[in-house]
Amino acid sequence: MNDTHPDSAIEAAAAVTLDHVRHVAALANLQLSPEEEPRMQRDLNAILSHVAALNSVDTTGVPAMAQVGEMLQGEAVLAGATLRLDEQKPSVDRAAVMHEAPETDGRFFKVPKVIER
Repeated sequence: MNDTHPDSAIEAAAAVTLDHVRHVAALANLQLSPEEEPRMQRDLNAILSHVAALNSVDTTGVPAMAQVGEMLQGEAVLAGATLRLDEQKPSVDRAAVMHEAPETDGRFFKVPKVIER
């Protein structure tokens, strides 16, 4: 088991500052109000504290796994026995789809610009 006390790991993880919150918000193109920033800081610190607590769990002897289904269904999942067969199907008619679109150039959909930077 990890030698650090779980509480100290939790305290060490709680390091998100308001500057971090503003930086992450800018990267995510979010506009947070001054009232929302401290709440986001608290929430992010709570998430990091939870991850720190999970990191303190002793997983010695627990094999790594990529999918829970491997444990639940055994070899059938690994062999692909539970997957549907690939079937070739006709695509939708481009002209019909373009006719239903609010705005096109005849070949592509036109959409509003969402990133202004």
